[in-house]
Amino acid sequence: MTLALPMVLAFVISFLLCYLLTPVIRQWALRLGFRDRPSSRRQETLKPRLGGVALYLAFMVALGVTAPLVAGRTADEVRKLIAIWGGATVALTIGIIDDKRELRAFPQLVGQLTAGGIAMAGGMIIYEVTNPFGTTLYQSMFHLPTVLALAFTLFWIVGAMNIINFIDGLDGLAAGIAAIAAAVLFVQTLRMNQYTLAVLPLALMGATLGFLPHNFFPSKITMGTSGALFLGFVLSTLSVVGGTKAATFLLVLGVPIVDGAWIIFRRLKMGRSPFAADRSHLHHRLMEMGLSPTKIVFLFYVLCALFGSLALLLATRLAKLYLFAGMSLTLTVFLALLAQKSLVKKD
Repeated sequence: MTLALPMVLAFVISFLLCYLLTPVIRQWALRLGFRDRPSSRRQETLKPRLGGVALYLAFMVALGVTAPLVAGRTADEVRKLIAIWGGATVALTIGIIDDKRELRAFPQLVGQLTAGGIAMAGGMIIYEVTNPFGTTLYQSMFHLPTVLALAFTLFWIVGAMNIINFIDGLDGLAAGIAAIAAAVLFVQTLRMNQYTLAVLPLALMGATLGFLPHNFFPSKITMGTSGALFLGFVLSTLSVVGGTKAATFLLVLGVPIVDGAWIIFRRLKMGRSPFAADRSHLHHRLMEMGLSPTKIVFLFYVLCALFGSLALLLATRLAKLYLFAGMSLTLTVFLALLAQKSLVKKD
């Protein structure tokens, strides 16, 4: 049996299941009191949360149904898939608790580190990082000591979970960007001839696209912290499960990553918690400039798809580094100008 069938089934099952499950989860969320809490970063209507449960179930069922159809998986790949299941379950659970009780930053961080630890226990550890300036095969990679590799992997996974959580501030924004990232990772996985792993990003893409009709503006349900942490965890592990796809991952999520880094820097500079909610994210700044939520979401889609496509098209690691550096510098300057403009308005 070819791998085309499980790939198609993974996408179709996850798409249909998430599309059909989300209204059911919405009713549960309303009955159990899972609603957005009043906040400066929320849109005016407080909507039911818990969309992450539909995303999780659709993704996991699709992988479970297609698992017997994927021939050629190694014991190492199976171990990593089990770790993804375990870590994603922890991420979802912590998110569900936060959706109901609004956890403080520390217990959230403990849960995220636990999810990352499960991924690493399954063998997903970044021991090597690409050296874009290397000229020989040995020089093409930085080989990390074990302690540094463990720390960097945790940073990679936890960072991705928080980046997706940061951008979940407009209807359809986080889910759409996750779908684009999953599509780019799928293409990159195929290019690396990792056909037995290609089912994973397809299942995630199907789930996010099945969720979007209910989540796009004006949304009927939000993914909540449960969905953001789940998506961030799965995307980060998919970028390392078959060898690190760091450049591709960084470019397709480049705009949210730079925005998140800028926000953390600004909050720390002001003596605030980096996890404190406010309206200083790029999408909030763009709303202040008069752009509608729908236009902002599509702008993010275009930028993420553009940089993701360039990550696939650029031939050398050095070119990708220059692109990421240029994009980061340009966006940082733009964010600094927006922040300065906001301060002038307040004065």
